[in-house]
Amino acid sequence: MTHLTLSQTVSQINAGDVVAYPTESVFGLGCDPFNEAAVQKLFHVKQREHTKGLILIAATVEQIAPYVLLHNQAWQQAVLATWPGPVTWILPTKTHLPNWITGGRDTVAVRVSSHPTVQALCLACGHALISTSANPSGQPPAKSCAQVEAYFQNQINCLDGALGNLSKPTQIIDAQTGHILR
Repeated sequence: MTHLTLSQTVSQINAGDVVAYPTESVFGLGCDPFNEAAVQKLFHVKQREHTKGLILIAATVEQIAPYVLLHNQAWQQAVLATWPGPVTWILPTKTHLPNWITGGRDTVAVRVSSHPTVQALCLACGHALISTSANPSGQPPAKSCAQVEAYFQNQINCLDGALGNLSKPTQIIDAQTGHILR
């Protein structure tokens, strides 16, 4: 495993690779959401089912605005009151998103993160990224680059950095129903 700089991480994402990086509570795996080969690699290394859907993370609301119904919706104020921050919202899609992102649903999980590394990464890439916990399905999420290496054995490079202050993964809320999913 290689410990990456921010610019190396952006280059790897642009080249279609999957990378690990610190988030609010655990290390995440991410890639370009519209690069199907990269997303398929992510599913493969995680041993994750394609039907679960994935989270899009962003540095700004503008980075996810093209994909979701948010503005002029009943839930707009509740969502924007938590961003940037550690809350993931399930929002209806505005445009068709690939099934590998949505799991075949007409909704998508999105978060505008306040974590400085996530923000810097999304801003440097210029777009939202896929984000899912850095672990094989069924295992505890990685809390360091060393744990990423132990799980993925040189398949994933890591942008090292400090985790945020959350002790558990971010909360997930369905914006249309207000139901807390996690």
